[in-house]
Amino acid sequence: MSESEYIHKSHNVSVLLYHLVCPAKYRRVVFDKYVDETLVQVCLDISKRYEIHFLEIGTDKDHVHFLLQSVPTESPTSIIKKLKSITAREIFKRHPEVKKVLWGGSFWSSGYFVNTVSKFGDENSISKYVRNQGKEKDYDVLHKVDQLTLF
Repeated sequence: MSESEYIHKSHNVSVLLYHLVCPAKYRRVVFDKYVDETLVQVCLDISKRYEIHFLEIGTDKDHVHFLLQSVPTESPTSIIKKLKSITAREIFKRHPEVKKVLWGGSFWSSGYFVNTVSKFGDENSISKYVRNQGKEKDYDVLHKVDQLTLF
C-alpha cells in the first residue's frame, strides 16, 4: 500500500491516517543505515500481523516520523504501544550495539507526538467537502470553534 486507501470492513469504511513522531531514549543518535533497514523491515512485518499500514517512515538520527493508516478498532495509543514495543525488541535483538549507546535502557523515550492527517486536506477543505456532500446546497453551520482551546 503506497498511499492511503479506503479500508472496507463488514460494517464500516474508514481512512484513518496518523502522523506519529517517536524520539529515541535520551534523544541519542541511534539510527544509521543498518538500524533504519531493520526498522523498516520490522514495520512491514507489523503490517502483516496487525491492521497498521505504514505509508511513510523517515528518520532524523534521533527520532522517527511514521505516516500510517489503521482502522477504528485500533486506537492511536494501542498502535503506538505495539509499534514501540515490537520495534525496540527487534532492534535490540538485531543490533546489540544500540543497547550500549542507550546504557542498557529503553529504546524509545516515553513520550511521542501523534496527529491525525486527512486524506482530503486541511480543516477548511474538509468543511467545504462536507458542505458539498448534501443533496441540498443549503448547508448551515450549527457549531464551529474558530480556535482550539485546551480546556
